[in-house]
Amino acid sequence: MGHGHPHHHHAHPEQAAGGDLPTALDTSVPDSELSPADLSRRGFLRNAGLLGAGAAATVLATPGLAHANDDDDQGRQRTGGFQWLAGDHHIHTQYSSDAMYRVVDQARHARANGLDWMVVTDHGSETHAKIGVEKVNPDIVAARRQLKDLLVYQGLEWNIPAAEHGTVFVSPGRNEVAVLKEFENAYDGAVRNASDPTPANEALAIAGIKFLGEAVRRRRVDGALFLANHPARRGVDSPHEIRGWRDADPSVAIGMEGAPGHQAAGIPKPEGAGGGRGYYEGSPSAASFPGYPLESYRTWGGFDWMTSTVGGLWDSLLAEGRAWWITANSDSHVNYLDTAMRGPGSDFAANGRYNDPVHGPLLTTAGDFWPGQYSRTHVGADSFDYRAVMDGLRAGRVWVDHGGLISGLDVRARVAGDRRPNSGTPLGGVLQVRRGTAVELTIDIDLAATPNWSQFVPVLARVDVIAGAVTGPVADGDTFTAPNTRVVKSFEVNKGSGRVSFTYSFGKVAEPFYVRLRGTDGNRAAPGLMGAGVDPFGPAMDVMGAADPWTDLWFYANPIWVLPQ
Repeated sequence: MGHGHPHHHHAHPEQAAGGDLPTALDTSVPDSELSPADLSRRGFLRNAGLLGAGAAATVLATPGLAHANDDDDQGRQRTGGFQWLAGDHHIHTQYSSDAMYRVVDQARHARANGLDWMVVTDHGSETHAKIGVEKVNPDIVAARRQLKDLLVYQGLEWNIPAAEHGTVFVSPGRNEVAVLKEFENAYDGAVRNASDPTPANEALAIAGIKFLGEAVRRRRVDGALFLANHPARRGVDSPHEIRGWRDADPSVAIGMEGAPGHQAAGIPKPEGAGGGRGYYEGSPSAASFPGYPLESYRTWGGFDWMTSTVGGLWDSLLAEGRAWWITANSDSHVNYLDTAMRGPGSDFAANGRYNDPVHGPLLTTAGDFWPGQYSRTHVGADSFDYRAVMDGLRAGRVWVDHGGLISGLDVRARVAGDRRPNSGTPLGGVLQVRRGTAVELTIDIDLAATPNWSQFVPVLARVDVIAGAVTGPVADGDTFTAPNTRVVKSFEVNKGSGRVSFTYSFGKVAEPFYVRLRGTDGNRAAPGLMGAGVDPFGPAMDVMGAADPWTDLWFYANPIWVLPQ
């Protein structure tokens, strides 16, 4: 886990309604001292991944002490005790065979578009493993020096053996290149010719995640994270693989892109490419998991089917108690309406990079936005530094938006009536209460105040509260439904600026559950795939050639669990 992470397993004032931590949840009490009822409950929570070794890195990780709302010395607002730092963990440069920009180009645009952190993730490949990992590093170090108010991580886009792509990145430090290079040479699916969906290749992916965790435990790097990218695009990330990645090391394998990059690909012709948002344009292949429906090969309101389906794959993981977080990124390779082209005389195979870009024709059919131009991942961090962002990601204090739909979000689960500042449990956390305690969800949203890149101020129309029972581990690792999850409340937003606040009461709680949030501009809606009784006004499936991303904006937040004892 590295060092210095606060994992407080004893009672917080807000967790147990003023009492001590329920005995079954207090890991300092040995099993032998528990009553039969408490022992049974502890066994359930442990099996659900909510207690014990894995949980310390995930849902039972608790944030440090809350701070008052204030601005830090760099003008970043604190909300709910955290600095919310916007970023993007999926960005390509001239060191990718299908991209062209310098690191500093991506970094300057990221900063201009309001990002606080970014990850350079050039494609894993034989050329990259041999040359690119080292060659890009001086450019990253230089960007860190030039842009002091932007955190620039080095990572790579992993060809996951037997599966899709994923972001892998590490904390900056003297071993960042060495660890990434060893990882890529030993565990990349392209380098190792391990792309086919075989048990041996699946095992190689698990071994890769464990290698990263070991690099942290041995203090070679301060942190290492893995997130699955565009997970439903080709249908090759099967449910049991996702569960296997997470279980291999929950402090490393923390989640997936809830919304893919390449959002500009949906802009209709002749202004744009007229394709599918995220380049989700395909259909099943021999390598695809056969259980996925055809609808999973398209985005829904710009979001991946695994995330956008209420009661679908993401919810099936959350209902098990598995901490699995979502993000949203640009996947920037070649950007819409830019005027640049690869430098002449480039020889990528020989040099592991393209020559610096030069002026070129207007790119109307490019499918990408610059980092921060459209998609943002907002992380609740204790401070503006590399470790704090990685800790916030690992803890699930994350919400994502498209097109600047909202400017701030603070969500808390808390004992009903608790009005202390910053009380309650934030995104990614676990509220532990005595059975029969009344629990409520509080939602504070800062509405959009400034125009987005498309020159309009988005208007939030509706916020949906989604909740589901925690039912424990599934018997079949390829389960991808959660029958108990549904939209439990929708709030209409009748205001165009400022802050709106909502409270949803769960009443007196008896069984464990989780709750998550989404919101929309209300321009497009359709009943969810599980039916109108589960999700009456969900995102609509994006139509190829008619999917302008600016006319269909959503935000999503990561879950909070409530565990009554």
